[in-house]
Amino acid sequence: MPTSRSLGMAGEWRDSTLGEVTDFLSGGTPSKSRADYWNGSIPWVSAKDMKQFRLGDSQDHVTEAGASNGTRLAPAGSVLLLVRGMTLLNDLPICVIGKPMTFNQDVKALRPNIHVTDDFLPYLLLGNKHRLLSRVDLAGHGTGRLNSDELKALTIGLPTEPEQRAIAYILGTLDDKIELNRRRNQTLEAMARALFKDWFVDFGPVRAKMEGREPYLPAELWQLFPDRLDDEGKPEGWEMQPLDEIAAFLNGLALQKFPATDPDDNFPVIKIAELRNGVSAKSGRASLDVPDKYIIKDGDFLFSWSGSLLAKFWTEGKGALNQHLFKVTSERYPMWFVSHWVYHHLETFQAIAASKATTMGHIQRGHLKATVTLCPPDIVLERLGVVMAPLVEQAIHNQLESRNLAQLRDTLLPKLISGALRIADAEKFLSVQSRKHTFNSNMERIWPELTY
Repeated sequence: MPTSRSLGMAGEWRDSTLGEVTDFLSGGTPSKSRADYWNGSIPWVSAKDMKQFRLGDSQDHVTEAGASNGTRLAPAGSVLLLVRGMTLLNDLPICVIGKPMTFNQDVKALRPNIHVTDDFLPYLLLGNKHRLLSRVDLAGHGTGRLNSDELKALTIGLPTEPEQRAIAYILGTLDDKIELNRRRNQTLEAMARALFKDWFVDFGPVRAKMEGREPYLPAELWQLFPDRLDDEGKPEGWEMQPLDEIAAFLNGLALQKFPATDPDDNFPVIKIAELRNGVSAKSGRASLDVPDKYIIKDGDFLFSWSGSLLAKFWTEGKGALNQHLFKVTSERYPMWFVSHWVYHHLETFQAIAASKATTMGHIQRGHLKATVTLCPPDIVLERLGVVMAPLVEQAIHNQLESRNLAQLRDTLLPKLISGALRIADAEKFLSVQSRKHTFNSNMERIWPELTY
């Protein structure tokens, strides 16, 4: 039975267990042989979808018939927890779903019943993530597993309902801004890629001029494009160049040769896993003796050439470049231009890597040499960059801001969940905050309410 305890301030905290205050829902997989169960509109979540805290959709979907046969539909606001899979050996994905979703048998959905509010439950689980990970054991074939009985027996401390909502409000304000930045970046990246494809791949303005169509760009941009294609089918005056001639592709080092000697002064090793998921406590460490050219900084463009071929601008702070990753730089061409040629050819590179069935999938430098880019005159590229560069730069800025916000959230989370940091008058705090609407004004008013 739950018990109460006082932390020396108004309002008592309640000692309980996760099983006493939440309901556990189990998922499943509808029959794959039933075509009428699949490719509907209802998300069906598995481990591969659980990459972000706020989950809005999934890769796979089921129909209403599928949702009623072999799986479970969790209501919006439910918390999904991965309880089986290789991922559990390194991390514990926890997601809040933004709409009703189904889920497979490797996932549990948690719903609050008594003494815990729906907005506080996700942060209660995040705040106890390390404790939950410590309960992971091994199932067959080395797969991680979280036993349901172990989960339900987890002891927790619960503040009063007003303080739960105040804690959720503070942390949720940070997560709201992180989610807003993520959505903005989706828009920015889609705009940049659409413009690049139209201008440098499809030659939209040139073809429009040849066909006598009306301009669809501002005059100062429209005049930058030639009036016709040359005999090679490219815009007149533009040059074809191999990808490896518009940029340098620096392969990383075998960083086991540079082991960290100081636990407090070293670089995280940036491998494919870090490129995909960011730096974590599981990341390797390298000494500060790594040569400067192999040090990664925010804003560097990285491209993994083996395994999972990925490309992105790095925003996780300083690190050391491991082998199987390229750091891509250019002395002549802007990185918005270089990066979008890599993005454009990435699907082809992935197909080449996938075709190497007998070895770890990869590409070779010869593939970079064989990959063609089209380069306009420098003055044209410079003026087109006035449009393109800010899209890329703003996306990088948003990523960096989100990283800082996540660090702030992760600093506050354990202190608020444990009661080490308290909200002086939660009911008054909530009343005031309900009348505020902007991120900055909210955060400025939050700090004075926090007390140790």
